[in-house]
Amino acid sequence: MKLKLVIMVLLVMFLAPLSNVQAQATSTVKKTEETKQHKIVYDLSVADTAMHAGLIRQLNNIKRGWPDAQIEVVVHGKAINLLVAGKSTQASAIKALQAKGVVFVACENTMKRAKVEKSQLLPNTPTVVMGIGEIVTKQEEGWSYIKY
Repeated sequence: MKLKLVIMVLLVMFLAPLSNVQAQATSTVKKTEETKQHKIVYDLSVADTAMHAGLIRQLNNIKRGWPDAQIEVVVHGKAINLLVAGKSTQASAIKALQAKGVVFVACENTMKRAKVEKSQLLPNTPTVVMGIGEIVTKQEEGWSYIKY
């Protein structure tokens, strides 16, 4: 009987510090996740409006989970109409996301090829000389890359 009691006491003494270590590790992970600055660059080059709608949902989900995340969507190639007033199927959703800090940029090389003027873009849409160059620069600065 005494042997069982001694074993129980030793077991409790051994396991108690382990549970404290686990709690501290969990706390550290939560603090790191809460304070980490997320920076995400999206590469959008497809004309598929269903994919555009999916991207909008995904961006809203990210901003809901990480409100301070920095997000830039680089629009080039066949996707350029997403940012053209009168052609975009997501104009109001883009405006709402811009209000949350999401930046949508248009590639000037694509705009030249598609004969799109800056005045035709949705309001508050900056341009970059080269879409792929913008994506590469963001990656070099440590941004996470998502191909959409």
